[in-house]
Amino acid sequence: MQDMPTSPDAPVADAAIDNWVDRYAPAFSRPFLRLSRADRPIGTWLLLLPCWWGLALAILYDQSPRWFDLWIVVGCGIGAFLMRGAGCTWNDITDRNIDMQVARTRSRPIPSGQVSVEAAVAWMVIQALLAAIILFTFNKAAIGLGFLSLLLVTVYPFAKRFTWWPQVFLGLAFNWGALLVWTAHAGTLNSPAILLYAGGIAWTLFYDTIYAHQDTDDDALIGVKSTARLFGDKSPQWLRRFLMATVGLIGLAALFSALPNASVLALVIALGGPWAMGWHMAWQLRGLDINNPAKMHQLFLANRDAGIIPLVFFAAALLA
Repeated sequence: MQDMPTSPDAPVADAAIDNWVDRYAPAFSRPFLRLSRADRPIGTWLLLLPCWWGLALAILYDQSPRWFDLWIVVGCGIGAFLMRGAGCTWNDITDRNIDMQVARTRSRPIPSGQVSVEAAVAWMVIQALLAAIILFTFNKAAIGLGFLSLLLVTVYPFAKRFTWWPQVFLGLAFNWGALLVWTAHAGTLNSPAILLYAGGIAWTLFYDTIYAHQDTDDDALIGVKSTARLFGDKSPQWLRRFLMATVGLIGLAALFSALPNASVLALVIALGGPWAMGWHMAWQLRGLDINNPAKMHQLFLANRDAGIIPLVFFAAALLA
């Protein structure tokens, strides 16, 4: 094994070249921002987009936009950044010995020696407390859902040790915002939010299986489980199933959100969101090459755009 970089100027191996952290952040802050994956914003997008889906469909459902919804939009953006950072920090604390054995992750701040475990714990707590300040501006039901999500965040890093389906646990955690934000707007949890949550989980199974194919060789050597290893050469067939589940469940969420009060035009536009998202996911499948880690990383990153597509349609439906 090659020597680990310890300088704060040493980038993480799988971060984009010339990312904003490496270029602009003060040297003392870079290891902590890398610990939060601030140099790789895709995770923040994947956590944030289900929140915004939930808000858009909640407004479509009750046709009652409020000024407070603008704060929900902004608060979700800040909160997603903070909670993704806290979650990644917790993940790196629990996985520090595993990360040392994986080529793609051994340059991360803890295994490379840039950040101590004690400092990482303190950084995790700071991020979580800042996110809690935002959470406490929401209603009581949403606050309760926010605290329940901590159970999922806590368990997720350990899932790959006891199940071949750790991506399910990631999906449960990453899409919780759809439930929380729907409730923050409506004050209660309605059935379309549950369907949206389930559709988001299916989407997570899709993109995180793609992501996990980057590490299958190292994971096999150290005994880490994943759907990528479980499916192997059958991954394309499973990914098609996840695609269909994503489109079907989010489509049902849009349907039942629009039916009570929205116009026919708004219903049609809202249903166009998951339909168009499905075509983007199908495009990803056409480029799939499970033996090419660089290509799999590229396809994984493309899911930011896949998730933005239904958001655009849902927002347009609100204007119809």
